[in-house]
Amino acid sequence: MSDFIDSYWSIFIAAITLIGIVWCVWLLSSQRKVTVEQNADGSVADTGHVWDGDLRELNNPLPRWWAWMFLLSCVFGLIYLVLYPGLGSYPGLLGYTTDTAYTTSVIKANEELKPIYAKYMELDVQQVAADPKAREMGQRLYLNYCAQCHGSDAGGSKGFPNLTDNDWLYGGSPEMIKTAILQGRSGVMPAFSHLSKENIVDLTSYVRSLSGLSVDPAKAERGSTLFAANCVACHAVDGKGNTAIGAPNLTDKTWLYGSTEAAVTESIAKGRNGQMPAHEAILTPEKVQLISAYVWSLTNIRVDQAKK
Repeated sequence: MSDFIDSYWSIFIAAITLIGIVWCVWLLSSQRKVTVEQNADGSVADTGHVWDGDLRELNNPLPRWWAWMFLLSCVFGLIYLVLYPGLGSYPGLLGYTTDTAYTTSVIKANEELKPIYAKYMELDVQQVAADPKAREMGQRLYLNYCAQCHGSDAGGSKGFPNLTDNDWLYGGSPEMIKTAILQGRSGVMPAFSHLSKENIVDLTSYVRSLSGLSVDPAKAERGSTLFAANCVACHAVDGKGNTAIGAPNLTDKTWLYGSTEAAVTESIAKGRNGQMPAHEAILTPEKVQLISAYVWSLTNIRVDQAKK
């Protein structure tokens, strides 16, 4: 099947567009009438279409103003297609593209906002977070760039971390938060497909027991040996994880993908691959500073303190 990238399709689209405009002009010209046609008895001629016995469709000429507006619309369309893209791959004389227009508007907006943000670049993240106005700006930026995954309340969802529970996969310092925003994160857990179903059941029981969930003691006991052989490299001997590589703490009752037996089993058997995109090419340093301050404030500044 064609991907519609062949030059034929560009010519086809351009031809259909121009033929459509020319046909509209021809239709208007062929149907134009100057005077009202009358019958021999002096009545206005109709098309012969009659409804309900006395409702006739008259055969009057189009209003002059309507005909001229129609014609001008066709002329406008031709001028537009000469200046702007619209005829297949023809770029137009002005070379306009939506990408260029968007990029230009973003650059202009960033330059206009830079003086407003400038004072916050001279402060560290904690100082910015202590400023209520800065937090409000950071919140609005967060809602625009981050809420799609982490939620408008920053409570997250399955596979998307909760930013309000003080449980950080890579650490919750201002520097680590800023790094996550700029460079993104890639949290990969390999699938342990080499384990038998019985091994996965036992390992699941042990992992769930680390956070105090009710499990079969015998299965958990067998699972502890499997954990030591397969999981401690990332999650550590005590199961408290490793923020250097983003390995979750398995003892704190916080579960990114759920704590049910089915969810934990799926994580072990199939692995996980969590991706947070980098925003370095999207956000200016000033915006990153404000978002970092807002996210940091979610677990470090109480609302009642912030109002003082």
